[in-house]
Amino acid sequence: MKVAVLGAGIIGVTSAYQLAKAGHEVIVLDRQTGPALETSFANAGEVSFGYCSPWAAPGIPQKALKWIFMEHAPLILRPKFDTAMLSWLVKMLSNCTSDRYALNKSRMLRLADYSRLALAELREETGIAYDERKQGTLQLFRTQAQLDASAKDVKALAADGIAFEVLDRDACIRYEPALANVREKFVGGLLTPNDETGDCFKFANALSKKAEELGVRFSYSTKIIGLDVEGGRVNGVLTDGGRLAADAVVVSLGSYSPLLLKPFGINLPVYPVKGYSLTLPIVDSSRSPESTVMDETYKIAITRLGDRIRVGGMAEISGYTNDLGKARRRTLEHSVTDLFPGGDVAKASFWSGLRPMTPDGTPVVGPTKITGLYLNTGHGTLGWTMSTGSARVISDLVSGRCSDIDASGLAISRYAPAESVKRHEAIYPMRIF
Repeated sequence: MKVAVLGAGIIGVTSAYQLAKAGHEVIVLDRQTGPALETSFANAGEVSFGYCSPWAAPGIPQKALKWIFMEHAPLILRPKFDTAMLSWLVKMLSNCTSDRYALNKSRMLRLADYSRLALAELREETGIAYDERKQGTLQLFRTQAQLDASAKDVKALAADGIAFEVLDRDACIRYEPALANVREKFVGGLLTPNDETGDCFKFANALSKKAEELGVRFSYSTKIIGLDVEGGRVNGVLTDGGRLAADAVVVSLGSYSPLLLKPFGINLPVYPVKGYSLTLPIVDSSRSPESTVMDETYKIAITRLGDRIRVGGMAEISGYTNDLGKARRRTLEHSVTDLFPGGDVAKASFWSGLRPMTPDGTPVVGPTKITGLYLNTGHGTLGWTMSTGSARVISDLVSGRCSDIDASGLAISRYAPAESVKRHEAIYPMRIF
């Protein structure tokens, strides 16, 4: 089958690789000049199979009110007259219950753990290198209240068989020795030892080369205008270079996926949540993290990537904007210098990306009501973490095979299971992606 994958971020590249392995003729379309040049370019560097939780959680509405008055808030809301933003926020709030949190986290952990196995196999079969480390994630709690609140995450990890360890202050320092310099600033932590770290940009570029060796064609600097849909089936993709025929289309356009799908009556509840990162050189290795330290207070990850430190996090709901706010940089600098003093933040590069978030935290992986049209998008802050597993799932679905894991609850049908299928009998021009 000829399969068009829309988007060459980490999700699109991993999908293309798995589809090619399954024997399909694959072409990847992207407006950028190469792979992973948008949201996947300078993310936090985490592959967090264990530290995998929905943003929508019990207590978040109350915390959000407090964050409004915080100088270094992990969540920033810039309200505007935007029905998509309002609808997404309402849906997110409806998921902030204990029952919904448990269900959503279970779905995310199921896919993340599958990705852990898939990534290990992929690494073995390709031999690609990307500044990878396999030393886990330490979720660091500055207050006893945070440590106590982690009980709900511990319960979910235990229920799904995910390895974890609750650490006191001294155990955190044994795991991350540089924290001895600031031992008075935290009370304990939650270690997920199977988590990994690395440079997502390097990973995506290396894997794209392996995909090309399998026959995948990458069409860069290509603007996607719309889809060719007739008789309830997708027949191709419209680009600035003309129409591309395809037997199946996989949409992995991140935050822009809903804009492509809306004319076809597919209401994908994905909204851009902007994240920020700093990348700075390691000045003193003994005062730097060994792996990833997740600063729970500010929701910021501090990760070692070779001879660099990547500091990434925050969630800014402000629409499709990519400006670099000075206040956001100050928050990143505060977190890393507070826990690992001595870093040269003056030499850091500053970046932002639009994470495609669903209101329940779980990505959307599966078919749509249009035959041949599939979605692999909405991974939020965990795109790289879930990429290899969701790529296998989407490859199996496109190929008509049963997935190795239970894929229920991953498709868009979970939002509107009773939605009627409408027929769209024309070629719909769209905005350019």
